Amino acid sequence: MVVELIKSKKMAGRALLMAGAPGTGKTALALGIAQELGPKVPFCPMVGSEVYSSEVKKTEILMENFRRAIGLRIKESKEVYEGEVTEVTPEETENPLGGYGRTISHVVIGLKTTKGSKQLRLDPSIYEALQKENVNLGDVIYIEASSGAVKRVGRSDAFASEFDLEADEYVPVPKGDVHKKKEIVQDVTLHDLDMSNAKPQGGQDLISMVGQLAKPKKTEVTEKLRTEINRVVNKYIDQGIAELVPGVLFIDEVHMLDIECFTYLNRALESSLSPIVVFATNRGLCTIRGTDVLAPHGIPVDLLDRILIIRTMPYSLEEIVQIISIRSETESIEVDEDALVAMGEIGARTSLRYAVQMLTPARIIANTSGRDAISNGDVEEVDELFYDAKSSAKVLAASEGYLT
Repeated sequence: MVVELIKSKKMAGRALLMAGAPGTGKTALALGIAQELGPKVPFCPMVGSEVYSSEVKKTEILMENFRRAIGLRIKESKEVYEGEVTEVTPEETENPLGGYGRTISHVVIGLKTTKGSKQLRLDPSIYEALQKENVNLGDVIYIEASSGAVKRVGRSDAFASEFDLEADEYVPVPKGDVHKKKEIVQDVTLHDLDMSNAKPQGGQDLISMVGQLAKPKKTEVTEKLRTEINRVVNKYIDQGIAELVPGVLFIDEVHMLDIECFTYLNRALESSLSPIVVFATNRGLCTIRGTDVLAPHGIPVDLLDRILIIRTMPYSLEEIVQIISIRSETESIEVDEDALVAMGEIGARTSLRYAVQMLTPARIIANTSGRDAISNGDVEEVDELFYDAKSSAKVLAASEGYLT
C-alpha cells in the first residue's frame, strides 16, 4: 500500500512512522519499499545520530538528505552527428602569432551511415577531442552539435574480420541520416545540482590546481543557492523539460534527533519540494532529546500529528522458522527440519536476530563433527555456548553486575 502511495506521487511531503520492538522488521520493510520502487526512484537511508557532525550544522545534514531523496528526470533533445569515420583531415595555417610554427585552423571529418555520408568542417577544438578519444578511421562516433562533445561508441563491425582477436568492441554502422535529433533522459537528484553549483570544478591556474589537490572540507550549501536552484527546477517543470520524482527519505532511530531537528522537519515537510519521509523507532514513551518533555516515541506531538503510524508486530513461531529457512538458503547452509523448529523456538523465546546469528556457529560445529547439515544437537550446543541479551541481563541482575 505504501509503495502504491509513493508511485502515485500523491504522498509527497507526508510522513510515515514504523514503530515496534527491536527485531520486528522495520528496517527490512524500508529496504523492501526501496527494492519495490526500483532504481529510478531515489531512496536515501540515514540514521538519527548521523546529524551530529563537528563540521556541519544538524539542519544542513537533514536538508542534504532531503534533497538526495528528490529526483529530477530531465528530458533533452540533442542534435548530433553520428556515423562511421571515413576521413579526418586537419587543415593547417600560418601561426597568427608569428614564428615558424603552424596551427590547425579547422578539421574536416567524413561520417558515413547506412543511409548516406557527410563531410563536416569543424572547429580545431574538435580535433583535440578526437585525439583524446583515440578516434581512428573506421570508428563509430557521435558529435553533439551544441557543445561539440565527441564520444567514441566503438569500432565499425565492417572491420570485425580484420584481426582474429581484438579488445575493441564492434558496433553496427548507425542507421538513418548522419545529422539527427536524439532524445536523452537524465536522472539527477536535487543534491547533485546543489553540489555541482556549490563547487564548480576547473580553472587552469596554479591556485585552482592546488585547491583541487587539497583535502576538500565539507562545506554548507547556502539557502540562497538552493532557492535559485529551486527556481530553475520549477521553470524546467513548467516548460515540460523536467519531471519531479519525489523519492523516499528513511530515518532510522528517529528518537536520536533533538528538538531543533524536529522543528526543522516540520518546516521541511511543509515545503513544495519534499520527499516521502519514513521514520523508524523502537522507543515507547521517552523524553525528546534536548528537552525534559516526555512524548510518544520521543517525537514532539505537533510532528506526530502529521505522521501516519504503522505498528510492526513481533514475528510468530512459523514466520521465524520461515525467515531462518530463507536465510540458511541464502548462506548455502543445510539445516534439518527439527533443527529449524528448534531455532524457531529459541527465536520466539529470545529474539529473531539471536536465532539467525546461531546459523554460522552451528554450521562450524556440524562441519567439525563431519556432517554437512545442522542437526538439533548442534543448535542445543550453540545455545549452551552463547548467551542472548535476555539471558545475559538475567545473569547480571542475579550476580550484582558481574558474570559468574
